[in-house]
Amino acid sequence: MTKENLEDIYKRRFAMVYRVCFSYMKNTSDTEDAVADVFAKLLKKGVVFESQEHEKAWLLRVAINRCKDNLRHWWRSNSNIDDHQNIESDTLQEDYLLEMVMELPNQYKDVIYLYYYEGYGTAEIAKILKKPHSTIRYHMREARNSLKEILENEE
Repeated sequence: MTKENLEDIYKRRFAMVYRVCFSYMKNTSDTEDAVADVFAKLLKKGVVFESQEHEKAWLLRVAINRCKDNLRHWWRSNSNIDDHQNIESDTLQEDYLLEMVMELPNQYKDVIYLYYYEGYGTAEIAKILKKPHSTIRYHMREARNSLKEILENEE
């Protein structure tokens, strides 16, 4: 992989990798570390992608795995509410919905995020997460029901 290729991928995919990592890490410093690890792994492995979709899927999978690995370590720090104030978004409603999605259990959060925020279909999500298609559909249904219940309780 050339330096130019890595720079192009970084520019094209940084925001996506950052959002995924932040959804797990919940603070900017740990998120930045995870993002750096993802792109360092890309540089080290020298992966040649078959297509843009292959590139996107590979980066998502590595980002999710890296964050899960970080969260398993005993030295994992707690989230600081002040760190969340630095995240920019288009509207308050989008912020609120994304916040609710990020509060879901990981198996639900992953499928909702990949489906609604990254535009993958359920079959593609099943491949990315290496789970049966029926499991992805079940997680989607449960996540939607959870979000619906939260919204109804707040009205």
